[in-house]
Amino acid sequence: MHFVGNPKIVRQIRCLLKVMSSKVHAKQRKSFCDTPRTSFIHSPALDLPYLPTEIWLMIFREATTMDSDPLDISLGLSFLETPCEVAEYHATMKIKRDLSLVSKAWNRYMQEYLYEFVWISRASQAKALALTLLTQFIEGKPSSGHYIRRLHMETPVLMRCATDDIRTVLDYAPHLVIYSDHHSVRCTRYSEFIDVRCSPEQMVSVLANSNSKLRRLSLTNYSDDPFPKHVSPLLRRTAANLEYLELSSSSIPLVSGHLFASKSPIVSLPVLQSLKLTLDNTTFAVLAAWDMPNLQNVSVVSSDFGYAGPGFAYFFAAHGKKLHQLELGHSSSLVVEHYLSLRPRPVQQIPLAEWCPNLKEFICSADAEWNWQNPDWIAPHVLLPGHKSLEFIGIRDIDKRLMDDASAFPADVEDEAPFFPLVEQISTLLFNSAFPSLRYIRDLSRASHSMRGGQRPETRILKFWAKILARCGEQQVWLEDFRGVNITLRDLKRAGLDRSGGAGNLV
Repeated sequence: MHFVGNPKIVRQIRCLLKVMSSKVHAKQRKSFCDTPRTSFIHSPALDLPYLPTEIWLMIFREATTMDSDPLDISLGLSFLETPCEVAEYHATMKIKRDLSLVSKAWNRYMQEYLYEFVWISRASQAKALALTLLTQFIEGKPSSGHYIRRLHMETPVLMRCATDDIRTVLDYAPHLVIYSDHHSVRCTRYSEFIDVRCSPEQMVSVLANSNSKLRRLSLTNYSDDPFPKHVSPLLRRTAANLEYLELSSSSIPLVSGHLFASKSPIVSLPVLQSLKLTLDNTTFAVLAAWDMPNLQNVSVVSSDFGYAGPGFAYFFAAHGKKLHQLELGHSSSLVVEHYLSLRPRPVQQIPLAEWCPNLKEFICSADAEWNWQNPDWIAPHVLLPGHKSLEFIGIRDIDKRLMDDASAFPADVEDEAPFFPLVEQISTLLFNSAFPSLRYIRDLSRASHSMRGGQRPETRILKFWAKILARCGEQQVWLEDFRGVNITLRDLKRAGLDRSGGAGNLV
């Protein structure tokens, strides 16, 4: 073109193009600004996937912790401790499940916490767990059973677990520390066992592998043979670490206790501190010869009411001096009713206080029987009418006793007269010289705590506890709830205030 060589014209064309370009880009920027956009904001959460595995494990541990550590053995050695409840377990497992579904990495991290504590409450859960472990083995995947530290089985009678399922779980759980079977395995008692692996002896022996680190063991005997016949070999192989042992039986052996005890091997449990027995007089005779130098806590529920039998006497004569805490699970009313149903016999005094001179804590049931021979005194248990050095008495099932007594007068919910026998029963512990060293009385019932301090408690319940509290104060005895926290008049008045808008007269 003829104007290309003219610099003035070229400058004008460039200026025109710049003006047109600026107008076009301005419209585009305006259109972009009119379109709604989400601004990007950097979040520290985007950096979390790069945390070390150890930090993630600590975070998940804190996020899924329970009120009481289910793997802490020391929390369950005393029978005063409140056990973990299935509702709390299910709530914690829901959190663990939700976290494991966030991502593959989180699922991998959560495996340890998902399987460390397994609570089986029906047969289908045991079958599902056994199927999972078998499938992992067949597919060559790492077994989740290596994470299982505690296995707890507590099912209804009609939902007991199959023996082959439990045997499979035990085969793939070599690192068990706590094993609890509370009458939850469906065993055949009156026919030959089809699977040899599921016989009582094999079910017990699988727990005693070469790497066994069992520290807490609860077993149920489903056969008609005496318990020590197949349990003694297991205990000899796991005795080094065992601190808590619970033995229960579904039947009463017909073998003479003295004869069987003379033929049974002596088991040494050097670190055992707590022993719970739901057994018969024969097994008591066998356990009397066992070596348990550190035994401190014993809980007894006799399945054949053999308190007056020789096995009971042998056991406490041998181990009673070491005991610091004793629980007698059968209520006095059941024991007395049992003996009243028999033919008259000479009354045999059981010197339990002499057998256990160093006893400091005693646990009994609220369902005590009124002694008609001495109507002014109600012992906490028929077997322990008194003890000079006892400092603590824990009472179970107060909630049941209150509801049973209240059912006699359902019409008047303000009248505390139905609770008069229970008030006198607890009061006699304070004003009688049978327990001169008594300093603490504890209500061991969680339900009773809810009746006393929950939503809209009954006035007569508050008046009942106010009377007990006043009488405990007169004798300088502390009244505690199931947590070991002092019950105060301020707490009772606050509960009454929340119920009716006024504190009212509780005394």
